Amino acid sequence: MKKIFIAAVLVAGMLAGMLTSRAQTVKHVVVVTVDGFRPDFYLDSSWHAVHIRELMAGGAYAKGVNSVFPSMTYPSHTTIVTGVQPARHGIYYNSMFEPNGPTGKMYWNDSSIKVPTLWGAAQQKNMKVASLFWPVSADAPVSYNIPDIGSMGEEVREKYSKPAGFVDEVKKNVFNGAAAIEYGKDVNVARIAAYVIKKDSPNLMTIHLFSVDHFEHQQGRDGDLVRSAVANADSAVGIIEEALKQAGIWEETVMIVTGDHGFLDVKRTVNPNVWLMQAGLITDVKKDDWKAQFFSVGGSSYLYLKDRKDKATLAKVRQLLNDQPDSVKQLFRFISRKELDGIGGNPEVEFALSGLNGASLGNAMTGVAVGLGHGGTHGYFPDFFEIRTGFVAYGPGIRQGGVIAEMNERDMAPAIARLLGLPFPSAVGKIPAGLLAR
Repeated sequence: MKKIFIAAVLVAGMLAGMLTSRAQTVKHVVVVTVDGFRPDFYLDSSWHAVHIRELMAGGAYAKGVNSVFPSMTYPSHTTIVTGVQPARHGIYYNSMFEPNGPTGKMYWNDSSIKVPTLWGAAQQKNMKVASLFWPVSADAPVSYNIPDIGSMGEEVREKYSKPAGFVDEVKKNVFNGAAAIEYGKDVNVARIAAYVIKKDSPNLMTIHLFSVDHFEHQQGRDGDLVRSAVANADSAVGIIEEALKQAGIWEETVMIVTGDHGFLDVKRTVNPNVWLMQAGLITDVKKDDWKAQFFSVGGSSYLYLKDRKDKATLAKVRQLLNDQPDSVKQLFRFISRKELDGIGGNPEVEFALSGLNGASLGNAMTGVAVGLGHGGTHGYFPDFFEIRTGFVAYGPGIRQGGVIAEMNERDMAPAIARLLGLPFPSAVGKIPAGLLAR
């Protein structure tokens, strides 16, 4: 019995040493976000995400990841690289609220982020950092960058790409001298990532794939175009994985596939500003003649007061909402300022609405307040399964067979920092139990 006990101790020690050794071999972390990524894409084999499911089988995965509020692309991606909620990092939506009407301003430059990022932490440790099509990344502290600049145009994208002339280099060496690159194809983004990996093996790389989101907006949670887009995103993951192997760094790389939000099918659209117009609280926003207005972002809407001390107007807006018939009130839920504070939501608004029963929120100020909707959207308060995103991790230091019942987007940054050995005290997220091998 004594010999058996000693042997067991020795085996346990060897296994512990192996796990520690695996964790210490992490030299590269590649984070791939699939916009609109949902857990069912890898939990349900009918989605044919072959490469992602292989990573899941050999690594760890989450049954669901709680997004931020609003559950939108830019706030979510910023939380992933900062480890804090929107109230702290300052990216509240994709596009900015413009009180005198939209002109297209959006959050796109790294300087908009109010807290440290993983990019900066890695650069300070003299690590090679790369980012492709990541939101709010223009001028980020990285060596290779093609930023997501929304609809600002290719001239802006090329101006803020790094190093200088990088887009032309990619056109020549990856796309055979093509005059333009079709970035909407995820496999093209993956080919650029593969080029960077084989050229310079970044220690930290963040990559954003966005075609799945596009087709979920068109068709909702399911449809032929959505399924094809998921398969293409999975192929992109395969291209990146193969590049890591060809570069000879696969065994020392942690690969993470995650996302920003889930999706809901839309049946109705609610435009709460119509009620404010009818009540005389909005006259002409272009002339700055308004007392209150909602700013809607898909599944949610946020009340701004021109004067935050104007409690009478705030009470009137609340009464307008309460006076709606039950058939309308069942299409949204009220999110108080206290709830916003609890989830780290925009500190500049009085309260928010989140759609219910297949309803999205819109910004129309005239016409019908409640109409038909179509396709799919996100942006909802992130406390239910359909709006959760997914998470799969594979590589040294990742627990094989690890299953995480539920985690938050802010939890990714401290885990990535731990894997790379980066000090990152500003993150408030917690490394999920079941993720790391030690």
